Amino acid sequence: MKKYMYGLLFIGLTSYSVPKKHIITDPVKLEVKQPKMNTLGLIGGTSWHSTLDYYSTINQAVNDHFGNNTNPPLLVYTLNQAEVHRFQREDKWDSIANMLTTAAISLNKAGAQSVMFCANTPHKVYNSVQDQLDFPVIHIADVTAKAIHEKALKKVCFIGTKYSMTEDFITKRIEDNGLDVLVPEDDKVIDELHRIIIEELTYGEVKPESKKYVLSVLNEMIDDGAEGVILGCTEFPLMIFKDDLKVPIFDTTKIHSQSGVDYILKE
Repeated sequence: MKKYMYGLLFIGLTSYSVPKKHIITDPVKLEVKQPKMNTLGLIGGTSWHSTLDYYSTINQAVNDHFGNNTNPPLLVYTLNQAEVHRFQREDKWDSIANMLTTAAISLNKAGAQSVMFCANTPHKVYNSVQDQLDFPVIHIADVTAKAIHEKALKKVCFIGTKYSMTEDFITKRIEDNGLDVLVPEDDKVIDELHRIIIEELTYGEVKPESKKYVLSVLNEMIDDGAEGVILGCTEFPLMIFKDDLKVPIFDTTKIHSQSGVDYILKE
């Protein structure tokens, strides 16, 4: 009897077949066609708070473009901000350039066809970095100037780190695009704006008294004829919003991010 039962079981197992509707005969047909996009590399960490804004803004814009949850081919390389700040204090900009160049090459090897520095101040060494690369670095000043022209403005003011306010590696490039740029002239004002960035905003801390101070500086330059305000540090958008002022605000984080989206979607 047992042999008979085992025989029936064996016959049942060997004769069982998977229903045809469950058989994948051509896996290729199941692949979803991916939209063609260019791969972009982000060099961030300066600070990571603003880098998050770059990442989220670019992803959301690409989602919106396709009308679904399509994400872009986006690569991120995070620098050690403490080390960057140390090199800044020691005036070792060549070391910062080496950090950025290493990051850019690493991203390129990973597939990035273009990169961007996710902050204004690293653009101080833009030329020396770009000269070492055979692929483009999207410059934050160029795309900011374009956004200002789209608003038909001629004169704007600029705030950022002390490096970008006392030197012209950002402002002159904007001025070379046919615009007038005002910056704070008082050393005490420059030092305090820099302190707010380095000691507060890079840690994600927004103090009401600091915001009040920044707005007072901006309103003074607006009274001097500025038709718009450039937030020339990617941390200032954590503090200053469009409803805070009576003139247009040019958020370099958002503008630069959008240029990244344009590159990714460019055919």
